[in-house]
Amino acid sequence: MSGLVNALVIVAVVAVVIVRQFRARQIGTDRRWWLLPVILGVVALREPGLLDAHHHTTSAILLGVELVIGLATGAGWAWTTRLWAESDGSVWSKSTKASGGVWVVGIALRVGLMALGAAVGVQQDSSALMLGLAATLLVRSGVLTWRAQSFTGTAGSAPAYGFGMARPARKERV
Repeated sequence: MSGLVNALVIVAVVAVVIVRQFRARQIGTDRRWWLLPVILGVVALREPGLLDAHHHTTSAILLGVELVIGLATGAGWAWTTRLWAESDGSVWSKSTKASGGVWVVGIALRVGLMALGAAVGVQQDSSALMLGLAATLLVRSGVLTWRAQSFTGTAGSAPAYGFGMARPARKERV
């Protein structure tokens, strides 16, 4: 794919993901939450311009930093997302204002990283950005699924044993 097509794919995925996450959505812990990030990662890794041929080490370092930013953004986004369980046992999520702040900081860090790469003369392709987005979505989806399992238990939609029951009071010793 060309750089323009990659950029359009990135913008489309980000727009769809952000719009969907700021509305209440049911989380299914048995879904294939990893599928979209894996597809984006494979598409990014297929591109020949992932690393600059003239600045191999510097571009690899920038790619590593891009992946760390992606992982941190995904984790921050997942931990700032509100989760709740309905009476039927279904778990729902909705991103908060703090989640939006995580996105803004993540985008600002990525823009700064692109500017740094341009300042040192590294040719950067959109595939690195796509790989960082894949890391963001993979971590976010994984953490949300893990958090949702604490509401539903690991067996599926049934609550975990003892969920919602009062804990026994501790005995006081005299």
